[in-house]
This record gives sequence, C-alpha cells and structure tokens, in this order.
Amino acid sequence: MSGMKIKQRMAHAITVGTFALFGLTGPGIAQNIFAPVAQVDETTITEFEVQQRIRFLQVVGARGGTRQEVIPELIRDRLRFSEAAQAGLTLSPAELQDGLSEFAARANLSAEEFVQGLEGAGVARETFRDFVSVSLIWRDYIRGRFGSRVQITDREVDRALASTRSNGGIEVLLSEIIIPAPPERAEQVLELAEEMAGSETEAEFSSFARRFSATASRGQGGRLDWTPISELPPVLRPLLLALAPGEVTAPLPIPNAVALFQLRDIRETDAPEQTYSAIEYAAYYIAGGRTPEAFARANQVIARVDRCDDLYGVAQNQPESALDRGSLPPDQIPADIAIELAKLDPGETSTALTRANGQTLVLLMLCGRTPALPEDQEINREAIAIQLRNQRLNAFSENLLAELEAEATIRVFE
Repeated sequence: MSGMKIKQRMAHAITVGTFALFGLTGPGIAQNIFAPVAQVDETTITEFEVQQRIRFLQVVGARGGTRQEVIPELIRDRLRFSEAAQAGLTLSPAELQDGLSEFAARANLSAEEFVQGLEGAGVARETFRDFVSVSLIWRDYIRGRFGSRVQITDREVDRALASTRSNGGIEVLLSEIIIPAPPERAEQVLELAEEMAGSETEAEFSSFARRFSATASRGQGGRLDWTPISELPPVLRPLLLALAPGEVTAPLPIPNAVALFQLRDIRETDAPEQTYSAIEYAAYYIAGGRTPEAFARANQVIARVDRCDDLYGVAQNQPESALDRGSLPPDQIPADIAIELAKLDPGETSTALTRANGQTLVLLMLCGRTPALPEDQEINREAIAIQLRNQRLNAFSENLLAELEAEATIRVFE
C-alpha cells in the first residue's frame, strides 16, 4: 500500500474512533484481554497481542489482518525471535529507531508522528515496535546464515533480463505440481517435492501431479497450455529459461504449499512480448478450506459473477476482510497468487489456494492486466540481482520457519 493511503487510513481510523485501546472487540474480549491464545514452547501469545496486531494491520491497510491469519503469524514471530536470540542477535536502540523511522517514512511521517497516529487509532506503540523489531532481527539473521550461499551470477541476471524484455515473444509449455504444505507437514512435503524434482520423463511428472497436486490441472497430469512467459511470476521466469525441455525446477516454497514446474517445450513468437506494470485481481475468502462445503459455496459464487465488481455484491454485509481487491506490480504479488493468475483471463476464477494454514479457501479472480509503458521497462541490472537474491533468501527463510514450526511445541487455545 502507498504511503498516501497509509496516511489516509490512519486519519480515518483516528477520526472515526471506532476502537478503544482496551475495548477492541466488545465486553467479552475486554474482560479477557490478557487470556492466552497460543503457546509457543515456553512463551505465550495473549488476546491483547492478537487484537493489537489485527488493529495495526487494519490501520496501515496491510493484508493478513484476519484473526485466522494473525495468530499463525504471531506464532511465526515467536519462532523468528527465539531462533535469532539463540544466535545472539539483538538490535541496538539506534538500529530499532532507524527501522521505525523507515517504516513511518512510507506515510511521510516521522516515527513519533506515526506512533501518535497509531495510538489515536487504538494501537499501542509497543505493537509497532515489536512488529518492526522482529522483522529487522529476522532479516539480519537470514542474511547472516544463508547470505554466503546465495551468489547471483551475470548469467542469471541475463536470463532475468531476457524474461522482461519486450523485443521478442517467448511462450512456454509447462506442467505443474502444487502440493499443500501446512506447517506440520512442511518438511515431509519438501522431501516429497525433491523426489518429484528428479522426474526424468513427462509421464513420471504427470503421474506425480495426478497423485499429489492440488490444482485443477491434476486431471490432465498437471499439463498447462502455452503461456507467454511475461504473464508468469517474475520469480519463475529465470528458473524456466534455465531449463531444457523435460527438466524440472527445484521445489519452490509458496504460502502453505510447494510448487514444481516441468518445461515441456519453449518457443519464440512473432508478436512482441507484452510486459505489465500492474495486475488487478480479487480474492474472496471462504471459511472451511478445501472441504466440500467450502467448494460448494465457491461454485455458487462463481455462478453469480462475471467480473470482479460482482464480488462486491457477494461480500455485501460480510466483514471487510472477506474480500480483498488490489492492483500490484507483478513482482509484488505473492508467488502462489501470481502462479494462479498466470493461468487466467480477465473474469476467470481459481479455487486452488488456501490461507490460514488451510482453513480458508481462496476464490481468486483476475480483473485485468495493465500493459507497461516503454518508460516503465528500463532495466537496472543491480536491481535485478538484488531481487533474485532476496527471492532466494526468502525461500531459505520459509523453509527454516517450516522446520522450526515442526520442531516447536505449539498449542492454540481456540
């Protein structure tokens, strides 16, 4: 979200004054605001922390502000902080202040002005401090632990550039496998995915897809139609261009799942390759995950809608968090969503994804793609290298968090 929108949402939250600091969701919650919600090894997450994180994300207009999403993320924060602390990492007061100031600057505010705005909207300054500090500590820990293992070569940058240039069209013929990987099964799923990555034939890969993939393509052995590479997520393009037909990508961690892709064929086209400055999509969230009841509800909605605007009628009288609609640059879209959007035309839908550790089904609809103007397509090699490096470090981070979740003693009291 842009700094201007953050500032507008903060001002709106302060003006409306809907929430009080210790009365966030009604008398029942207020009476038990410090009741334990979850336990991670020897530490406890309280109702106060959950409500504060929800409110903070609402005020700044960030995603993931539902209770079903916040509790797992607070658990992951505990694991991040504990792992970094065991390695002896801490933030100096100056480092923390720099991080707070950098975050506040997105709304064109000083750190203290930002804190005052949050407090006026019912968010304690400690909530902001903790949110920023755990992010900074974890970033430093991941860079220190895995940074030496991530070396981006000129060849990889060249491949990434080739996937973004518009002076030639490239289409790829892929097969996909996307395996659900809730935290308790993440390590097991990753081992299975590594076995699949060794597939030597299309038939072997398709057999795995029919048995394990959670996408609609499983009935076709994971086979997809010809797809312009410019419509695929930026993280995938250099990986695919490095493959020969028949080869399979390494397992790619995405939220609650692991993805693999087999390149069946690649071709150049006469039409110039189109690049996009933004992708607009909508996500409607349905409780129940991948249950028959949730899919039945999704099919009812799909039968009623032809375009993204129709989803506003479906979500009417439901919480604001039930429908998420936005327009983002391709490299800012979560990998799992970007993968599904690449398969869709405007108005088409997908029900392949979940959130909240599989408890919420995502009905995803592509609204449209905004072509990039020529001036938007200037390439910075250093920026491309940094992006590739960050993508790989993020994959290390997700894998490590999955291991930590599997090893920790975690109890949720809801």
